[in-house]
Amino acid sequence: MSAPATAHRYKRILLKLSGEALMGEGKYGIHPPTLSRIASELKEVAEAGVELAVVIGGGNIFRGVAGSTEGMDRASADYMGMLATCINSMAMQDALEKQGCHTRVLSAIKMEQIAEPYIRRRAVRHLEKGRIVIFAAGTGNPYFTTDTAASLRAMEINAEVILKATKVDGIYNADPKKDPEARRYRTLTYMDVLKQNLNVMDSTAISLCMDNKLPIIVFDLTQRGNIRKAILGDAGEIGTVVGVGETAWA
Repeated sequence: MSAPATAHRYKRILLKLSGEALMGEGKYGIHPPTLSRIASELKEVAEAGVELAVVIGGGNIFRGVAGSTEGMDRASADYMGMLATCINSMAMQDALEKQGCHTRVLSAIKMEQIAEPYIRRRAVRHLEKGRIVIFAAGTGNPYFTTDTAASLRAMEINAEVILKATKVDGIYNADPKKDPEARRYRTLTYMDVLKQNLNVMDSTAISLCMDNKLPIIVFDLTQRGNIRKAILGDAGEIGTVVGVGETAWA
């Protein structure tokens, strides 16, 4: 039986997934078992009464910045990256619907045959009806990352928090895979993230969250159940909370 919505700290959340999260142990593309596992966790969250929106990157298929460094026009490369996010969004929609979830893909680039156009009021209405909303194609503009798109969409739909899913259990002062002395932050301020140039989200996304006081929870997606724990209010135990408070170690 699903837990009641009142058991959760947040009523409406935006989950930011990297494209790499869909690869599993592979080096490219989409790993169906990993996709199915993530979808099952999202189903649990939605069934608990939490309104859920998702933004997925496209790095598992094509990364615009990488393309531009190889000599491609940056705008063209970024548009290709946006199309990669649409592929991932359709894959996630299919995985969710196979598990009985009502899902809508809203794209910032018009492609009526496969997705609805992004309209803010329509997105909010879908959420109110209990549908999982997947925002595709970033902001629809080159030179902006899907991190920035996640921050922007979170503001537009009045999400209470951004959940940033990674392969590491929070933010560290050094790479924990290379430095055994690396320490994990329990909480961080927006300014500390910017000043220390910590690789959480790009500076535009962090600044947007800071200006609107929107908290960001960075956690390990590979550990099953962490999404549920984050929205239950145990974020500092399973990851790092970026917000307006004080910086503290775990």
